[in-house]
Amino acid sequence: MTDNVHTDVESLSPETAPGTVFDRYAAEGVLAYQSCASCRQAVFPPRVLCPSCGSDDLDWLPSGGRGTVYSATVIAPRGKEPYTVALIDLDEGFRMMSTVTTGDDRPVAIDDSVTVSFRSSEAEPPLPVFAVEAGR
Repeated sequence: MTDNVHTDVESLSPETAPGTVFDRYAAEGVLAYQSCASCRQAVFPPRVLCPSCGSDDLDWLPSGGRGTVYSATVIAPRGKEPYTVALIDLDEGFRMMSTVTTGDDRPVAIDDSVTVSFRSSEAEPPLPVFAVEAGR
């Protein structure tokens, strides 16, 4: 999205709801987050009010999609391939949960540098997923 979208509680509609705006950015391959104009905190997941100061003066910004693994665990569902779920500290100052791959058989490690991409399906909006950067 080329326009900076502003979250305004008074004009909230299904088209401007935080989850809908996030999905529109994701459809364009952009990991978006909100920034509070009042206290300058990065806000994620998308919300109507800043969790730090309560302001509704939130702007949407594109993330560079780079971050560091804060914590990781392997989920091994019965009869399916195991996968890694991690908390990622993004360079812009917010933390999110996502899946992470290494591209080889090594496990994901705390402090690994990761970059975002998006996994798409016809039934769901694109989901941000991460991969460990080469040469970690």
